Amino acid sequence: MASDPTDQLEPALDRLSQEEGYEDVDEREEIAPQHYGITSYGADFPVDGLVKRMENRDIVVPTFDPGIDDEALGIVGFQRDFVWSKPQADRFIESLLLGFPVPGIFLVQGSEGLFLVLDGQQRLRTLQAFYRGVLRERGFRLQYVQPNFRGLGYDDLDTDSRRRLDNSIIHATVVRQEVPSEDQSGIYKIFERLNTGGTLLQPQEIRVALFNGPLIGLLRDLNENEHWRAMCGNRSKRLKDQELILRFFAFRSQAGEYEAPMKEFINKYTGWNSTLEQQPAEELSTAFNAATELLHNCFGDRAFRPVRAVNAAMVDSLMTVIDEGIRNDSLVGSGNLRDAYDHLLVDPDYRGAIERATAREENVALRLEKARDYLLT
Repeated sequence: MASDPTDQLEPALDRLSQEEGYEDVDEREEIAPQHYGITSYGADFPVDGLVKRMENRDIVVPTFDPGIDDEALGIVGFQRDFVWSKPQADRFIESLLLGFPVPGIFLVQGSEGLFLVLDGQQRLRTLQAFYRGVLRERGFRLQYVQPNFRGLGYDDLDTDSRRRLDNSIIHATVVRQEVPSEDQSGIYKIFERLNTGGTLLQPQEIRVALFNGPLIGLLRDLNENEHWRAMCGNRSKRLKDQELILRFFAFRSQAGEYEAPMKEFINKYTGWNSTLEQQPAEELSTAFNAATELLHNCFGDRAFRPVRAVNAAMVDSLMTVIDEGIRNDSLVGSGNLRDAYDHLLVDPDYRGAIERATAREENVALRLEKARDYLLT
């Protein structure tokens, strides 16, 4: 069998998320030329107050897993995202019992008195688990500590030790974005730079935390579309597939207003429509489902794969233009659509626009223009 000539056009750059079958060249080199107005202040919280606020969900620890519903932000999310070892958790509790100082936490002040944990998740989750008496579906009793605390849970502590733990102070730096006021782009940047875990958070994981709401939930639901899954393959553990759906919605709505960097463009759309009041779920679902069904039926499982991996720039251009064609009844005839697609994939200008500097305004405009030239009448 003859090889596909497009397979000879191997992209020159090592792409982000290649290990999951996604390639996106624009994220590593993006720099946001933006001034942010961020205010911050310090606050000292007693440990029992922090735990109470977490139980009341006045302090929210993001799970970065949109499959976890709001009611599961406690012990279920705790189990999935808790990465400390048992000795680490035990020694943190022991430090507080001994009166030792511990590192502070960072919180984002949101609306209506809510706080989002920016840094300090493992410490706060350890406290919540110890007070609940459950860690990873097992009873939480101290083990890797000095003998007088060994084998004790919170309810087993003597009065003085329990009071010392309850009254221990953890310092919090609370941040709030003042400018720009319409989105959380500054907080997003802090999330990127302050993340101290072993695995850096990916852009969509941060959005799930900052913009959690109806739009984020819709992405989770649409990500199960059978045509989309066939073209994207296995679900992305880092939510790259859900980010591509969001990217399509942003281009569908505001492609003519696109300005680099790509992450900022997507963030602004997400903040603008996070509650689905600007563009309702029915409208977005209808557009997404129609475009994915047509693409899959016409071009097959490899519709988004010019070589091996799903190409993010190819996804945004094809999805956006196919949606335009459906809405305006301007797609080339169904019998010619496959030929048009094949010619698009070997157009050198289009290939350049999906392989190099894909977030630049000129390349975004070029790949949309080329897709329209071939796929629309």
